[in-house]
Amino acid sequence: MTAFSSSPPPIYTWLDFNSPLSAARATGLVDRLGRSGPATVLDLGCGWGELMLQVLAAVPDAVGIGIDTNADHLARGRENAEKRGLGDRVQFVEEPVAGFSSEPGDLALCVGSSHAFGDAEPPAHTAVALRALRGRVRTGGRVLFGESFWQRPPTAGELAGMWPDASADEHTDLTTLVGLAAAARFRPLWIETATLDEWEQFESGYLAGKEEWLASHGDHAEADTVRAAADAHRDMWLGYRGILGFAYLTLVAY
Repeated sequence: MTAFSSSPPPIYTWLDFNSPLSAARATGLVDRLGRSGPATVLDLGCGWGELMLQVLAAVPDAVGIGIDTNADHLARGRENAEKRGLGDRVQFVEEPVAGFSSEPGDLALCVGSSHAFGDAEPPAHTAVALRALRGRVRTGGRVLFGESFWQRPPTAGELAGMWPDASADEHTDLTTLVGLAAAARFRPLWIETATLDEWEQFESGYLAGKEEWLASHGDHAEADTVRAAADAHRDMWLGYRGILGFAYLTLVAY
């Protein structure tokens, strides 16, 4: 039997972005966000900050700050920044988003990180995050807000096949989500949603590292635990496939 390693099976090595975001959509987002010529970019709940780094590469005079609490993700972001010659234009800060303070920036990115702005329960946390984001950008500044929504109301049976204690009240529909942004004093410059292909690429990519590890560590002491976790995650996302959506809202602060 293989000796247990302190390093867990990889789960992010196949992913450029930690959200259902294709390279083609990212290119469009970067182009649109860069048109306003932001001098300062905040990435709140940045993970490894891939989209921020792409914005900085497209806007040569911009500087960025990425905030997250995951030290491994931040280290990956710093390494990528150095490799691309962006190390002197970006900081990766290990700190809770809710406690971070700075002057309002020109562009704020918040993709899949609305939960990081406080302890409000879903779906109230979405409105809390949007209000906080309005304070992080100047009037006329941009926010890219990535958030989940229900593409249609899930049935009780469908909810039972998702994550533990999944509730129809956890997310709004897209119309309500856009309305929450408007209530926080944003105008929606662009509304787009992840495709089914983007979801499949994201969730398959999330599990691919574990599956490769299992293929070569089938007799590992932790293989059954890893296999059960991978199977549970796959069942979860197949359960919400086509029901849970993800919106990318490009917002202008007023």
